[in-house]
Amino acid sequence: MAATERLVVVGGDAAGMSAASQARRLKGPAELEIVAFERSHFTSYSACGIPYWIGGAVAGPDELIARTPEEHRARGIDLRTGTEVLELDPAGQRVRARDLESGSESWTGYDRLVLATGARPVRPRLPGIDAEGVHGIQSLDDGQRLMDTLDRGDVRRAVVVGAGYIGVEMAEALVLRGFEVTVLHRGAQPMASLDPDMGGLVHAAMNGMGIRTVAGAEVTKILTDEEGRARAVATATGEEYPADVVVLGIGVEPRTGLARAAGLPLGESGGLLTDLAMRVRGHENIWAGGDCVEVLDLVSGRTRHIPLGTHANKHGQVIGSGVGGGYATFPGVVGTAVSKVCDLEIARTGLRERDAREVGLRFVTSTIRSTNTAGYYPGAAEMTVKMLAEQRSGRLLGVQIVGGAGSAKRVDIAAVALTAGMTVEQVVSLDLGYAPPFSPVWDPVLVAARKAVAAVRSAGV
Repeated sequence: MAATERLVVVGGDAAGMSAASQARRLKGPAELEIVAFERSHFTSYSACGIPYWIGGAVAGPDELIARTPEEHRARGIDLRTGTEVLELDPAGQRVRARDLESGSESWTGYDRLVLATGARPVRPRLPGIDAEGVHGIQSLDDGQRLMDTLDRGDVRRAVVVGAGYIGVEMAEALVLRGFEVTVLHRGAQPMASLDPDMGGLVHAAMNGMGIRTVAGAEVTKILTDEEGRARAVATATGEEYPADVVVLGIGVEPRTGLARAAGLPLGESGGLLTDLAMRVRGHENIWAGGDCVEVLDLVSGRTRHIPLGTHANKHGQVIGSGVGGGYATFPGVVGTAVSKVCDLEIARTGLRERDAREVGLRFVTSTIRSTNTAGYYPGAAEMTVKMLAEQRSGRLLGVQIVGGAGSAKRVDIAAVALTAGMTVEQVVSLDLGYAPPFSPVWDPVLVAARKAVAAVRSAGV
């Protein structure tokens, strides 16, 4: 009878526990022992849902949990919550962990290791950044700490630093809770994941719902009161913005300190580098997935750090299959993401103009304004679509959409086209569904593609 192997998983959220669960489906306890370490007391939860909990659309953190620690343990996984891994020893095939309650430390050996350490909110090294009332949002524990501050009773003014997805979503959540909200961001427009012209539409929507947005604002300091609580945010221009609570929405970075210390390969953004089977490059018995890795961008051909729960769950399935004796790959991404501000939906996939320039692509753009339904249908809302295409070949490079209800998910059409390597001329010919409650006769994505075809032809003359 073969000896039982041990799988150690570092990180108990989407990628880690998906990997553990898939491996358990393929191999029983007699073949594979699974030990998982998680610093917090939560597992398998939706961090993307935290702004909706803060804003009141979701009743509480329990609704964001897909599977509890007890449920994982019932499936034969030795899940150790409240335990932080402090060191990796790839040569000795072991990890050193500390029980955060007792402080005791111990080494655990492994035959196979999965790193799913996630990402952490960017916290610039500024005076006052660690003051009471300053919050990054990445985990349910982070969300609970913010809720405790908001429920303090003397909180009225909120400043959000950064206007990416988290910053914009948190600004909306705080407005819905009745706070005065100011968003400070360094760019010309919010949502740097969009081109500035499309970000301007988001800016207008934020202003329309009472969010004050300040562009070109470089934060230099968090000012505190005599009790050490945040009271204002200072910028390089000398302006001070009063704040009873400060939320950091600057973005996240891969949590790969353990991997770096162990000499594992990292990419330009600091994320772990893996092969298509999610094995860490150069290490046959170590896998990595989720927000701590870089993945292949199928449009640009480069690796990128794109922290999304959709990717993390897929990574976990691929890893679990490999660990469990099967075979699966994660071929890459095209960078699809959606969000909203009040009634305005926001979506993007593929490359922005800046991305295309960085990889040396020559391109044309087309921008059209249409409606999400037939213009005569009751409730028709405006919708703007921007499309990028390679200048000579007409290959679709990217799409951005901002508009009313039913706009954002149209980006999935473009995501499929990008994955398939289609040209804008081929996109024009797509047989999309039509009825007045859902679309004009010419869907806005097709109209943008038709205009892009004309731009490609003009550029080739």
